[in-house]
Amino acid sequence: MKFKHSIVITGSIGSGKSAVCELLRDRGFEIIDADKISHCVLDRCATQVAEIFGAKYVAQKDVQAANLNPQAEFNASGDQEISSALCISVDRKKLGELVFKNPTELAKLEALLHPKIKAEILSQARALEAKGRLYFVDIPLFFEGKRYEFLDKAAVVYAPKNTLILRVMKRNGLDHAAAKHRVELQMDIEQKRAMADFVIDNSGDLFALKAAVERFLKELEYEI
Repeated sequence: MKFKHSIVITGSIGSGKSAVCELLRDRGFEIIDADKISHCVLDRCATQVAEIFGAKYVAQKDVQAANLNPQAEFNASGDQEISSALCISVDRKKLGELVFKNPTELAKLEALLHPKIKAEILSQARALEAKGRLYFVDIPLFFEGKRYEFLDKAAVVYAPKNTLILRVMKRNGLDHAAAKHRVELQMDIEQKRAMADFVIDNSGDLFALKAAVERFLKELEYEI
């Protein structure tokens, strides 16, 4: 089954997918955010993360002390997740440092998370598809994973590789070598561009990106 009202927003680390999605939200479109889903799924799997990678990669948090609503947490099954004030969460920074340096560990993490992430994306897409209106699905690793056969069309947010590296350096506080390594863990941006149904150029500033998003939406009027 193909979801004909969906358009995937993808790209590379540092390409500006989040900025594009914010601009689309401002225009009133609904967005399925795979990163947000993955963060929630990751915390839901905190016990398994500790078993696979070690207890040092999780930490207890006091929900009440953090002024969180215990009933507001998303979880992949659609049930309310937190029933007590004390829970555990994954130290994403520490776990990221491990998996980005070790493909074997990254594969373990993906095997744990991606089936659950895919199931939630599918569930949300079904609900939005039923409305009969255009919506977007933000999936950073859409082409790499090849797990989303039910999503047909993809728009790549594009910036040249050197620009991606500079943005990752600034955003993550990394040196050039570390940022380059993170960018190169993903499929080359030029290859993604070639595979895309649509390209949103984000090699310039925010003003230029807003214009690029407007061109993209006009293109959709003729294509969809």
